[in-house]
Amino acid sequence: RDRRFRIEHAQHLTFPQIAALARQHVIASMQPYHAIDDGRWAAKRLDAARLQGTYAFRALLDSGAVLAFGSDWSVATLDPLWGIYAAVTRRTLDDQNPLGWIPAQKITVEEALRAYTVGDTYALFRERELGSLTPGKLADIAVIDRDLLTMPAESLAHARVAMTIAGGKVVFRR
Repeated sequence: RDRRFRIEHAQHLTFPQIAALARQHVIASMQPYHAIDDGRWAAKRLDAARLQGTYAFRALLDSGAVLAFGSDWSVATLDPLWGIYAAVTRRTLDDQNPLGWIPAQKITVEEALRAYTVGDTYALFRERELGSLTPGKLADIAVIDRDLLTMPAESLAHARVAMTIAGGKVVFRR
């Protein structure tokens, strides 16, 4: 009876809709990379009120909603490090928003990582076996070439996967 409804591409929301998602336990499935891409042109197509709830990562988390991040491959890059960069900095690809496009909706690196891991596995009903480095869970991991939690946010897009371990075996090494 556990139904985990979700809205894919939950990118243009009103604040009452955000509150309803949290209240009804609907998962907001989002692709953060689109925020730094769409941020270049969205103001020409959406009114100011609608823009405030566009890619509203912070408002969703603050409301108690579950956030699940993905890439939207092949429309956007498959690289989750770019998605983390997008969610944390909100700097548009044209660099016209160096402080972030709608900066009130920025989230932390830890929150973005959680959306890509714990949030995704919860949406898949697999949180008991995947999503966090916890005893008893499968430990497929990516080793990054720097500490994402301490590096400057502007540099997140330059981080690279150094190694990937899946099923207990190294499947990629840079």
